[in-house]
Amino acid sequence: MTSRIPRDSRLRLVRPRPLAAAPRAMNQRRSRRPAPRPPEGTPAPAELARMARSGLAGAARVARWADTALSPGRDDATTDGMATLSAPTAERAAAELGLTPAQVSADWDTARLAGLVEVHGDVARPGWRLRAWDRDDSAVLRGWVALFDAWSLAHPEPRGHEPAAVAEVVSAMPQVLSFLQLSAGSVPVEQLLDLLQQRVGELRTERCEIPYGPQPEPTPPSDDTALAPLLDWALHALASVGALTYGDAQATLTPLGSWAVWVKLEQICVAAQSPAGNIEAAAEDMLRGCSQLRPNAARAEYRAWLAARPVGSAVTELLDAARGEDALLRSLAFEALRVVGAPAEPGVRTVVDEPTLRPYALLWLAEHDGADPEDAHEVLTREEATWLWVDTAAAVADHGEAPLLVRHLESAVQPTVPALLDEVRAVGHPRTVQVLVALAAAHPDPALAKAVRRAAFQVHTGGR
Repeated sequence: MTSRIPRDSRLRLVRPRPLAAAPRAMNQRRSRRPAPRPPEGTPAPAELARMARSGLAGAARVARWADTALSPGRDDATTDGMATLSAPTAERAAAELGLTPAQVSADWDTARLAGLVEVHGDVARPGWRLRAWDRDDSAVLRGWVALFDAWSLAHPEPRGHEPAAVAEVVSAMPQVLSFLQLSAGSVPVEQLLDLLQQRVGELRTERCEIPYGPQPEPTPPSDDTALAPLLDWALHALASVGALTYGDAQATLTPLGSWAVWVKLEQICVAAQSPAGNIEAAAEDMLRGCSQLRPNAARAEYRAWLAARPVGSAVTELLDAARGEDALLRSLAFEALRVVGAPAEPGVRTVVDEPTLRPYALLWLAEHDGADPEDAHEVLTREEATWLWVDTAAAVADHGEAPLLVRHLESAVQPTVPALLDEVRAVGHPRTVQVLVALAAAHPDPALAKAVRRAAFQVHTGGR
């Protein structure tokens, strides 16, 4: 018996929606917690923002100069495509602003770290924070926190030290800063050095560094001689960004520094009290733990996880997790990188040429450059958009429910199912067969399911 209802043999899809609208397999109740109050004596946000504006006044001035003086695409904006201001441009700015070239270069670097200016190759342009600088206190505070997070880049590290030793000190400084915050006053450097030694020792124990074969008698790796100059560098660097004062063998957090450390401690506490609590987990495990959280709760987990580790190593971990076989983790990794913001840009740019990560990286960069998330998909070619559709479908098939996979058809850029299947077959995604089989099993339309099964068989056998 055949149906008397006429069918459209082209099996048209509903009107396409942006890829960002693809449903995600996140369905868990949102955790609720009263908004925490900062410690007694912490200045009001408006006063903190005033302090941040004062400390970043030089950086904002250079950023505004660049906004008016450097036209898009100007060849002399930077020297190496790595955001270093070229000497001719620094001299020109110095003459017009009444500064020395060294001051201009220092303020330029500060503006870049605070997100007041963005550099893409040899093109410099104002960051969104500069546009909101005079009217939005939250934008100012976020800019200062971005600079605070990048303290190790703001002051040159001392020469003659192993990169691994420098990395250990950077990783250990959050605990030193937490101690300073809890002390609520000046702390002798000697006491901070003892704490640093303990934390570096813990980090090495956690890594289980066991040498093999005959070893010479080692110098204790975390003695005062080795760590004292690195602690001195770290404290000077933090003082240079306005997080603390350092002198007379004492260190004291500024109100801004104390507030920033409290914010990060609070983020960690929120995650520790949440159902996921992934602060100490590796990136892949953290993302897996967040896969069942709603977006806002997941972002809170990302912020806490990021607050507990240096931004550079966090970005590296997230990109490594994105390279795995789980498409959902790939998507979540780039969501976490959106929380990182501007400091993640260099790392994201390095993976643009990796086929598995390219569509995600291009979307991230488009949004970072100011594109509306609903329109960011326009930067993708048809082939890249189709590849991303299959990858997202694989995530839904692995972690979602059948109706989600059926609705995922709405996000395809192709106007009809046959067109979609033709391009899906050609794109070469390794999960194509599994995605098509799952879609055929889930779709209620028998004709469409049959067409999808046929496409899956053709991909499996290499036919057309």
